[in-house]
Amino acid sequence: MHRRDLTPFIGVEYTGVTHEDLRSEELFADVVDSVHRRDLVVLRGIRLTPEQQIGLAARLGTPVPFLLSDWRHPEFAEILVSSNERRQNKPVGVPRVGNFWHQDSSYNARPAEYTVLHGVNVPAEHGHTLFASAADVHDRLPEAWKTRLEGLTGRHTLTRQQRIEPRHVGLSIAEMRALVAHEYPAVEHPVVRRDAFTGRRFLYAAREYMEAVVGLDANGNDEFFDLVDSLVQDPAHVYEHHWTPDDLLIWKTATTYHRATDLPEGVGRTVHRISVAAA
Repeated sequence: MHRRDLTPFIGVEYTGVTHEDLRSEELFADVVDSVHRRDLVVLRGIRLTPEQQIGLAARLGTPVPFLLSDWRHPEFAEILVSSNERRQNKPVGVPRVGNFWHQDSSYNARPAEYTVLHGVNVPAEHGHTLFASAADVHDRLPEAWKTRLEGLTGRHTLTRQQRIEPRHVGLSIAEMRALVAHEYPAVEHPVVRRDAFTGRRFLYAAREYMEAVVGLDANGNDEFFDLVDSLVQDPAHVYEHHWTPDDLLIWKTATTYHRATDLPEGVGRTVHRISVAAA
């Protein structure tokens, strides 16, 4: 087994580890400690069945079924199937999930603590995933913004990213947004939070899942989100994960910004995702 830091800002990679090895309480505790300290862990080439992935996730906490039941694994509700592939002319899973910078499920009042993602069918040249540390982003905020944001909350919502479903056919865009806002009411979270494991302050804000910083006017919010985008997307502070078969990724949802990159036409990709609530 070999372990190394992926970047100075985020990530630990383990190679030469099998599912059998992870039965070791000592090794699994080391992996969990790496997640807590460094936000993201990459375990290269861990061949897993869906049951084994669920079993590993359950050692972190409680696997939470995905909100949209249509895209759950046909046998295991805990697994969201993210895929652009088709079988027998039917979609295998939900395509184009998370193709924008975000912190998982911030639109929920109590987002799950961890994400566990397994590469079932991953192309080598495309479909990479980008990651950035929300603590590192906060560290790079101008001091004036750190002072300005102290004690403020952000209003998070699903309305910008809700997918169109068959039940939405016939609704106007305004009616659909009103329906989504009713079904998934906006929630507020502190914009600046403190990591329970490291004690570091981190920024909890991303444009696509957040309407506004409460208390800033429209110009202030535009300036804020533009600043966040520039900090999160700075290539010098981003880890780009190039998938290899059976990679297993685990990250803390609050402190980890990430986004999937686009796939060319005709290139298939399937990953299994589990959201995990704290134990």
